[in-house]
Amino acid sequence: MSSEHKEQWGTKLGVILAVAGSAVGLGNFLRFPGQAAQNGGGAFLIPYFTALLLLGIPIGWAEWAMGRYGGKKGFHSAPAIMGLFAKGSMGRYLGVVGVLIPLAVSYYYVFIESWTFGYFLKYLTGGVGVDVNTSIAEQTAAAASFYNAFTGASQDGILFTGDSKLTIISWIIVFSINIYFVFRGLSKGIEKFCSYAMPAMAVCALIVLVRVLTLGTPDPANPEQSVVNGLGYMWNPNYSKLGDAQTWLAAAGQIFFSLSVGFGVIINYSSYMKRNDDVALSGLTASATNELFEVGFGGMITLTAAFVFLGLSGTTAAVANGSFSLGFATLPIVFAHMGALENVIGALWFFMLFLAAITSSLSMYQPAVATLKESLGWSHGKATSVIAGLGTVGAILTLWFTQGGAFWSTVDFWAGTLLIYVMAAVQIIYFGWVFGIERGWKEIHNGASIRIPTIFKIVMKYVAPAYLIIIFVAFCFQNLGPSLRAAWASTGSRVGMLSIVATLIFLLVVVRIGEGRWRAQGLDINDDKPVD
Repeated sequence: MSSEHKEQWGTKLGVILAVAGSAVGLGNFLRFPGQAAQNGGGAFLIPYFTALLLLGIPIGWAEWAMGRYGGKKGFHSAPAIMGLFAKGSMGRYLGVVGVLIPLAVSYYYVFIESWTFGYFLKYLTGGVGVDVNTSIAEQTAAAASFYNAFTGASQDGILFTGDSKLTIISWIIVFSINIYFVFRGLSKGIEKFCSYAMPAMAVCALIVLVRVLTLGTPDPANPEQSVVNGLGYMWNPNYSKLGDAQTWLAAAGQIFFSLSVGFGVIINYSSYMKRNDDVALSGLTASATNELFEVGFGGMITLTAAFVFLGLSGTTAAVANGSFSLGFATLPIVFAHMGALENVIGALWFFMLFLAAITSSLSMYQPAVATLKESLGWSHGKATSVIAGLGTVGAILTLWFTQGGAFWSTVDFWAGTLLIYVMAAVQIIYFGWVFGIERGWKEIHNGASIRIPTIFKIVMKYVAPAYLIIIFVAFCFQNLGPSLRAAWASTGSRVGMLSIVATLIFLLVVVRIGEGRWRAQGLDINDDKPVD
């Protein structure tokens, strides 16, 4: 391992804000409202909170404890820590998934993050060209035209033609900010940034929320388009949806994507905690913070605002077009109807999305940096530089293969969706069945500020693995076939699959070298000598 000074979090609040920052992302404000509206409105909260209690929080506790235990033995990478809990090489190589997921997702996530920054700049300088005096159809066309041009959705390579300077400049700025803070390290970089960004994000969200909730009925000619009816569209329960397996599948998926459970970040972040730092209350607090942003802010801002100005048909169409279209093509139309505050609210909204995105993307590089440092004995600077190089290659591929979003949507499904289920399942099974639930329970409560109800021992050992396996099988049954066909349907999707495979091979080689080094150093890589 690297001989550099051991990194640690500066404060307990710092690690909570960093983990919460990793979890709070674009999905909280864009994906969650659409999922809820399509899957029963208020009734969606029943399977949503069921998944939170039986999957998200318990697996999160296990991941926090696994990371802190690995840190006690001097390990900070998912492969090394998973090797401890699996007591062998199989866990180390399965643990590679915990590095592959965030690194592969970072290839395209920073690109989408640059959209938020670019839109923020546009609203600071006058908006995106939606004229409120034209018809809704023309406003929709104008917003869609800007969105398609900015994201290069119409053609591969179009962002490099010279007509998309703002997109490229936005990406360069955003990527540079990410690498700068990762290079500064855990406490001086990621923790310090999140300690300012998370409160700033909450303030922006609160301002936008207050503005939305005070819109009333802005158009007397359409009295049905009111804030109350907008909230009703989002939250009035449709209990018939509870009989649809897709609703439960969507709820479990939203919990996973939202909390960063199984993403490979929590296990890395918590490994830098002190040996007796609390993980029980910290894990619960991070989850609660995420739920505040997702249900409290995301659940009341996005669709409520759209309903007030676009009505039922316009909002339904926006939801059907997907999360990113909702956030980047529909909401600019909404902002155009806010009069003198159009550009102010638009700028606040996209700055808030930028903060949500960057606190997530910062976490995506750290697991890979830690793996290179630990496996190869590299300095922090060298490891960060190599990961920055990989990120640049991945970003160039994302920036080039933009047609229809084929590249990034392929990477998103296989690395950012399917593999999260795999990683979460591997973690909770190793924690409850190999490491042992009694030992794991003791580890969670070491230094704990709260006592977790004993029922969660049963949940962790039996319920969560069974629930997860059922959801995973249903997910594959529903999505795997079409996704396999889509993965080879275009040049962009094929390159996306190859980039995942290439990254996986690279990480497997790194971990293989690391395993040899750790054995040569006489480290307890199979947890033959447990620690308290």
